[in-house]
Amino acid sequence: MGHNHHHHHPNVDDSSIWKLWVSILLNLTITLAQVIGGIIANSLALLSDAVHNFNDSMSLVTTLVTKKIAKKGASSSKTFGYKRAEIIGAFANLITLVIVALFLIKEGIERFVDPLPIDGLTMFWVAMIGLAANLITAALLWKNSKDDINMRSAFIHILSDALSSVGVIIGGWLIIQYNWYIIDTILTLFIGSYILWHCYHMLRETIDILMEAKPENINIDELKLEMAGVDKVCDVHHIHVWRLDEHSTLLESHIVIEKEDLDEMETIKSSIKKLLHDKFEIYHSTLEFEFEPCNDHKHEVAHQH
Repeated sequence: MGHNHHHHHPNVDDSSIWKLWVSILLNLTITLAQVIGGIIANSLALLSDAVHNFNDSMSLVTTLVTKKIAKKGASSSKTFGYKRAEIIGAFANLITLVIVALFLIKEGIERFVDPLPIDGLTMFWVAMIGLAANLITAALLWKNSKDDINMRSAFIHILSDALSSVGVIIGGWLIIQYNWYIIDTILTLFIGSYILWHCYHMLRETIDILMEAKPENINIDELKLEMAGVDKVCDVHHIHVWRLDEHSTLLESHIVIEKEDLDEMETIKSSIKKLLHDKFEIYHSTLEFEFEPCNDHKHEVAHQH
């Protein structure tokens, strides 16, 4: 039953592990530099960028932990393995981020009313260091990001970080040249809003997975029609589709066949599993065969035939 062609976990190669470690250390160093720099320079934009960077460090940590855990596999008590660990980690991380981003936006709006002098030079150089470290990290992750979804999301995070560092560099330069302190607030609101927008989408997906909601890309009616269209299937009901983690979709369903087709049950089952695998990317399905639809579905069948 456990079809282990979950081909979305490529072999964990050790190069991606050490690259992740280096990237995490680099990112945490930048985060620290930006926090200190932000406090010294009185720059909220640097502090927002630090939050953005810290978020990315956490996403790298999640990627690393997931890679380690993916190796661990299932146990007798955790029969699905530890795939949900990543989702729970992401959920906690996102909630914290939302709180911090809201706080920074609130501070930014207050500064709009009462701008404070900012040390543009510190802001400029700290952001330059941040950008350099982001580019080194991006270069490290680039190769592995081509065929590993986890590494790809980490890579995209780092690129978005590099972009916000560019914003802070320009902001620092404008403050050095023209004393435009308001630019710091504008950047803060921009980076804060970006973090919130990002969190909103990721939180929705995380909550959906934890609530075992149907994946967005699957239409139950279409799925049911396709399954019912398999040769010798009389009816399909009791369909449940949910996700175990970001990449694994599971399905269970009841399949009604004629009594005389009993000896072909394995063939029918293989056909359904192949359909689910090829068309819907469902790699793990549990199918219960019946000759009579179970009671709560008799009326459903009545108006189908």
